[in-house]
Amino acid sequence: MKDVALHAGVSLGTVSNVINRPQMVSERTRLRVQAAIDELGFVRNESARQLRGGGSRTLAYVVLDTSNPFFTDVARGVQDAADDAGLAVYLCNSGEDTAREGFYLDLLEQQRVEGVLITPVDASDPRITALAARGTPVVVVDRGAGPGRCSVAVNDVLGGDLAVTHLLETGHRRIAFVGGPRAIGQVADRISGAELAVERAGEGELTILETAALNVAEGRRAGERLAGLPAARRPTAAFCANDLLALGLLQQMVRLGLRVPDDLAIVGYDDIDFAEAAAVPLTSVSQPRQLLGRTAAELLLAESRDGDRHEHQQLVFAPELVVRASTRLRPT
Repeated sequence: MKDVALHAGVSLGTVSNVINRPQMVSERTRLRVQAAIDELGFVRNESARQLRGGGSRTLAYVVLDTSNPFFTDVARGVQDAADDAGLAVYLCNSGEDTAREGFYLDLLEQQRVEGVLITPVDASDPRITALAARGTPVVVVDRGAGPGRCSVAVNDVLGGDLAVTHLLETGHRRIAFVGGPRAIGQVADRISGAELAVERAGEGELTILETAALNVAEGRRAGERLAGLPAARRPTAAFCANDLLALGLLQQMVRLGLRVPDDLAIVGYDDIDFAEAAAVPLTSVSQPRQLLGRTAAELLLAESRDGDRHEHQQLVFAPELVVRASTRLRPT
C-alpha cells in the first residue's frame, strides 16, 4: 500500500479509503489510485486485514450431505445473498457425522467467519448453542429452532401428509415409508405427516422401512426388501424421505422387472432436477430450495450487522406436491 501511495502521489490513508471506503474519495483521485494498483499489480493482504479487524469476509454453510443436490441448490441461494454482500462462502460437508460437524464448527470459529449456516445432524447439539453464545451468529437451515436463534425450514409434517394423502386418494392402501435414520429431524417429521394422513383417512396401512442413510444405494436396498415381500402383503406404493432414495428405489424396480407405477407407485421429497428427468418422472414434494438458502443467509447477515438489536425469526415455508408419472389413479 505504501508503494501504491508513492506511485499515485497520495497518502497511505487515501489508498486505504479507495480500497475499503471508495465513496469517501473523489472520482479523480480514486481513478489515479486504481491506475497505480493496476500498474503495480497490488493485491490486498486479506489475512492481515482479518488479523487487525478480528473477522473475515466469509460465511460458512455446514450441510448434511454435499452429494445430495437439495443441499447444493440451497447453497446456490446462500451464494446469491453472499455475492450481494461481497462475501465468500465456505461449504462444509458433515456427512451426517456429529464428530465431523463439531470439527467444522470449531474450525470456522477459529477462522472468525461472519456467521455459520447449518443443517445440523442434531438440532439440539450444545456445540451450536455454545458457538452462538460466544458471538458467532448461527442460523439453522431446513430445521426449526427455538426463539433464541434464527431458522429457515419447510413444514415437513405437511409435506409427509401431502405425499401420503395423494397415494391414498389414488387408491393405495398398503403404503411404505422409506427413509432414515429416524433420528434425523426431517425424517421424523415426514413420518409424522405420513401417519397423520393415514389416521385422518381412517384406512390404510403404513409400513416403515428405515434406511441407514438418505442416498441412492439405500433406495436400491429398500427396493430389494420390498420386492422380497409376499405379493399379498407387499406395499403398492412408497413414500421416500428424499428424491435420492426414491430414484434408487425406482432403479431397483426397473432392474427387477417391476413396473412403476403399476406394481409400485413412488413419491419422493425435495423435487431435485433429477426427479423430473428420471426414467419414470418422479412425483415429489417440492421445497423452495434456493429461497431457503437466500433467506437464511440474509437473516445471518442481518444478525451480524445488528448485533444485540437483532430479533430472531423462525420462518417456515409450505411445501407443494408435484405430480408426475410415478403415481397415478389405481384401478379399483
